[in-house]
Amino acid sequence: MSTPFVVPAPRAPAVAVAGSDARFPVHRIYCVGRNYLDHVKEMGGDPAREPPLFFTKPADAIVPSDTPVAYPPRTSNLHHEIELVVAIGRGGRDIAVPDALGHVFGYAVGNDLTRRDLQAAAKKQGGPWDAAKGFDASAPITPIRPVTDIGHVASGRIWLEVNGDLRQQSDIAEMIWSVPEVIAELSTYFELQPGDLIFTGTPAGVGALLPGDRVAGGVDGVATLQHGIVAT
Repeated sequence: MSTPFVVPAPRAPAVAVAGSDARFPVHRIYCVGRNYLDHVKEMGGDPAREPPLFFTKPADAIVPSDTPVAYPPRTSNLHHEIELVVAIGRGGRDIAVPDALGHVFGYAVGNDLTRRDLQAAAKKQGGPWDAAKGFDASAPITPIRPVTDIGHVASGRIWLEVNGDLRQQSDIAEMIWSVPEVIAELSTYFELQPGDLIFTGTPAGVGALLPGDRVAGGVDGVATLQHGIVAT
């Protein structure tokens, strides 16, 4: 007999797997900041190659593609950040760069929604980014494409449009830290687990979203993400 919970147990977050009825259970969401040089420059950062900046979102921040996202509270400057997402299928600690891709189950496309005004205030005060990055529904994501279907993603156009206007465009090959390097470095801080997602950073062109906006973005060869922003 299972031990009862004192409050209802939350539903386990999961992401669809393309071409399958199976789902990918989400353990943690890790994110990489400042991983495209053009974005580092537009945010006023140092263009020198520095170790990856990691932060997290709660697992239940995921939102399936084509699902409306409510404009979040406590912000007047919600920004889009299109990203390649890596789904970890085999865990490990202190993973070597040459071995890192062997831990990848597949790839998806995500939007690292950001309350930019709260992030700017946190930076100024030297505080954490949790309220700016880890709010409800802050991680729209496409179904995951398994490596067995598409191979590994080392290059390809990454782009985002708002209401049909192109705002972000670059190539995955322009990441400062490659997918294997990100996995290896992250595994020195945390023991990675099957079910982890890694948002790998965004190129230049981030900008504000408003209620009524329609977002479309993707990584060529992986997937296209679409969602709207609706008023609360």
